[in-house]
Amino acid sequence: MSKRYALLPCNGLDKTAGCISREIALKVEERSESEIICPVFFRVAEAKYRQSTQDRPLVVIDGCQTRCASKLAAEKNLKIAEKITVAEEAKKRGQQIGASLRLGSDELALAEAIAQQLLAEESKEEKEVKRAGEEVVAFPEKYEYEIYTKDKFIFRVPKGEQFFFNENDCWAYVIGHRARVGVTDFVQQSLSDIMFFTPPTIGAEVEQFGELGNIESGKAVFEIVSPVSGKVVAVNDELVSSPERINDNPYEKGWIAELELTNFENDRELLLDFKSYFNILKRKVDSFHV
Repeated sequence: MSKRYALLPCNGLDKTAGCISREIALKVEERSESEIICPVFFRVAEAKYRQSTQDRPLVVIDGCQTRCASKLAAEKNLKIAEKITVAEEAKKRGQQIGASLRLGSDELALAEAIAQQLLAEESKEEKEVKRAGEEVVAFPEKYEYEIYTKDKFIFRVPKGEQFFFNENDCWAYVIGHRARVGVTDFVQQSLSDIMFFTPPTIGAEVEQFGELGNIESGKAVFEIVSPVSGKVVAVNDELVSSPERINDNPYEKGWIAELELTNFENDRELLLDFKSYFNILKRKVDSFHV
């Protein structure tokens, strides 16, 4: 089945990454039933693309960390199905982006690889059918918390023997060989209003203390440091269009990803239990005015 995306590329044509973003959109549009949304025209005359953005999954293709395309989508209250940042994709592949606005062979190859990735990706419905036969792990919808307050700020830490934490303020809830991972209240309170979520790639192998995506507010970009090693088997897709869920509750509806564990017995030796992390949290809060 041909893909039918609404493609919103970056408008930064004065930057190489922006030119690559446009090239990706062109390649996908030429090989599918997708439609490119002109970011300039969309800003002033969105009615032209209203049907497309309602009927098709929206793919946002940012060039760099300025994320002008993502910000435009947020401004128009659009639900983002997939978000790609060219600079981050280049970093993952160990590739340097040149300075010329005329794309060279390396930049064209990067655009081709990302376009093929988009064209090959399964839809949400296809993924659900594929997962139907897989083992289902039911994580709790509600947790019990210990609370620490500082001025007007409230910091929750979930209790329970299945919770593990690292000193980077990330948590893992472990059931058998599966873990759900996220950030703690200290992170979301420190960042304030979270505006963007860059998820890890499904199927990616992550080492303990490796990067598991990132979140961004007006204050900073926070790299999510995985407490455990494993393979990414699920991502909280709701956070792409609604990253504020992390501010609402980073443990329940604001979790980041699920991993199939590969070496938890060794990983846990470097992790903290609830009591140890709660004591660290209190020291951090007392020494840093959020």
